[in-house]
Amino acid sequence: MSGGNLHHMTTATSLTARLRARRARRFALRDEIAARDDGDFESIVRDLISREFPWGNTQALSFALFRTYAVPSIGDLLCDTRQFTEHTQKRYDDTVLLLDAPIEHGVSSTMGRTGIRRVNEMHGMYDISNDDMLYVLSTFVVCPVDWINSYEWRNLTDREVTALTDYYRLLGKRMGIKGIPEDYAGFEKLMEEYEIGHFTYSPKAREVADSTLDLLGTFAPFHLLPRAAVRRISFALMDDRLRVAFRYPRPTRVEQVVVRGGLKARGLAIALLFPPRREPMFGRQTPQVRGYPNGYEIEKLGTFKPGCPVPHI
Repeated sequence: MSGGNLHHMTTATSLTARLRARRARRFALRDEIAARDDGDFESIVRDLISREFPWGNTQALSFALFRTYAVPSIGDLLCDTRQFTEHTQKRYDDTVLLLDAPIEHGVSSTMGRTGIRRVNEMHGMYDISNDDMLYVLSTFVVCPVDWINSYEWRNLTDREVTALTDYYRLLGKRMGIKGIPEDYAGFEKLMEEYEIGHFTYSPKAREVADSTLDLLGTFAPFHLLPRAAVRRISFALMDDRLRVAFRYPRPTRVEQVVVRGGLKARGLAIALLFPPRREPMFGRQTPQVRGYPNGYEIEKLGTFKPGCPVPHI
């Protein structure tokens, strides 16, 4: 064998070894999660949300909440409170922070229990049906799985989907929700059937949806684009059922391919070019949360009954 051939073989072997080592590092957390006990679902969800897919989970939960507006009993109530139309940034911040606390600190921790208590107190101010609560919970389970598997740098494993399901089942129980499905397939079925039976146009719900899209346009990198462009991007990510419920215009096929293809390209670039995240990033650390530059007290987040000593805004 000539010296040149030997050199090429050695170089190729070295490159293969480096690629294998890089792939092992990229997928190390996935493999480590696979070795954890089944009951350790809270730590699995914490790592998925704060280390593997912090950006994707944020987008997914934002779209999950947006999706619920298309149920008029939900969208109309949110409009009537005026909180999601007049104080949209604060409502976004408070929602992220209240959901973030039990994830970061644990459902049974002091911070976690305080966050859940605040959510329950706010819901208790209004006549919200168990069915609507159960539907919202289903979007928290299904939408992140759909988004991550569609656009992130790798798919979730069955173990991880089960952990996400078990986490939100626990959260739902702490919120007093009845009739919670036993598994992910049950949540998928519930969400599908509820949307088919309840999605319909409501002017009030559309007002809440429009306000939310306007807020999206202030987040980087969308703040660099015209408002109309941000809306067209959003329409391109909506399925027909959601879009029709809000009477939003149909995106062109080119818009859908470009927007969804761009998100897939982002995921591929992360898989091939970027190292794994070393430090976790929780919801309170994301740039979209910007209403509390001097910190916050979790028990003072959200809305309060008239006359309560804690201010509404």
